Amino acid sequence: MTVISLIVVLLLEQIRPLAEREAVGAPLLRYAHFFERQFDDGQARHGTIAWLLAVLPVTLACAAVYFTLMAMNPLLCFLWNVAILYLALGFRQFSHYYTDIHLALRMGETERARALLGEWRGRSADGLNATEIARLAMEEALVAAHRHVFAVVIWFVLLPGPTGALMYRLAYYFQRQWGRGEGWGGRRDAEAGAFGRFSVKAFAIIDWLPVRITAAAFAIVGDFEDAVYCWRTQAARWPDEATGILLASGAGALGVRLGLPIIESGEMTERPELGLGEEADADFMQSGIGLVWRTLVLCLLLLTLLGVASWAG
Repeated sequence: MTVISLIVVLLLEQIRPLAEREAVGAPLLRYAHFFERQFDDGQARHGTIAWLLAVLPVTLACAAVYFTLMAMNPLLCFLWNVAILYLALGFRQFSHYYTDIHLALRMGETERARALLGEWRGRSADGLNATEIARLAMEEALVAAHRHVFAVVIWFVLLPGPTGALMYRLAYYFQRQWGRGEGWGGRRDAEAGAFGRFSVKAFAIIDWLPVRITAAAFAIVGDFEDAVYCWRTQAARWPDEATGILLASGAGALGVRLGLPIIESGEMTERPELGLGEEADADFMQSGIGLVWRTLVLCLLLLTLLGVASWAG
């Protein structure tokens, strides 16, 4: 049921992509604002209480519905899996930006590529050349593929039904909304204060294992030796450990150089070098698409083998 649910949702998302902001983002924003109004007085313990009340009851309710439907009819349980996964998975939430930027660079439309990248990242991309645009787009795609797809799939497998997938997406959203302000509708200040501290720590714990599984999968379907080398020697240089692991492994697997200093809004942004090999360009963006799809196929293959082994046992 796990593999079938994933395949159905992936196909459904390709046929009818979810309008994430309207269907998921807007309700979650109102939900988050409710807890902020009730609990945000600048104290860390109140942020902890708000996170627990916002995430745990919804997660437990999802599990209760799953087990109830399982006892009633497995088909209803399957439909519940599909419904929650359709809301939690987000392959098309980032892939259309990446595809459009890739096409714009192929056509030599650098200005359009800049505009698309700026819209995707939520910050100005003025002054970036084609190489820098390709590099940043690949970085965004590698991290987004993990956050929106692979980590969701991993938690979908680890916990019963769609419980883990829902928990991960909620934890990710509140980390952005209350913690670092990286997402749509999130805070824009660099430090959200004591209230958001627990949401950041909780997400780091929840994401610890999925980050390393995704990085290992990148290595398996790409250049394994270079991916592992970059992971071990370069990931720690990145300010955020989890992002550094994903980017270092992905860059090594692709044989491309990511990171590196860039000029944004007229100012130099210092960033460590990740990966080995050549500068990023439109050709490497195509390779990045292949890496993500191979990783997804690997995940589905492993889940199928586990399902067959369980059924045979």
